Amino acid sequence: MRYRKAIVESEEVSDINVSPLIDMVFILLIFFIVTTVFVEETGVDVDKPQAASAVNLEKNSILLAVNAKGQVIYGGKEIGVGGVRPLVRRLTQQEQMPVIIQGDRKSTFDVIMRVLDESKLGGAKNVSLASEPGGS
Repeated sequence: MRYRKAIVESEEVSDINVSPLIDMVFILLIFFIVTTVFVEETGVDVDKPQAASAVNLEKNSILLAVNAKGQVIYGGKEIGVGGVRPLVRRLTQQEQMPVIIQGDRKSTFDVIMRVLDESKLGGAKNVSLASEPGGS
């Protein structure tokens, strides 16, 4: 009888310790937050023209917007055409990044070309114009 009682007592359900699981989930959460790359938008809506030859570029780039009024905007702030060269020079000092110019379809070609020139004079090796895919 004593043998049978010992078997019954050892079959009791023990609680599962979930503390290490919770610790691991928090460590993974912190890892994913730290390693996430956020895309910095220009902060202005631009009505881009369509192009049949549109391709996706890498996310680590300098986004410049030229709105319909001809204002040059970076990071939600107007920098003007004169601010493009020092901005590109400063951002490309440590690593080469492409410059992407988002020109509104109502902006003038003159302003977009001046922004493109200033980007190249600032040291950018790759300057692209953003467009909507699809062409017409």
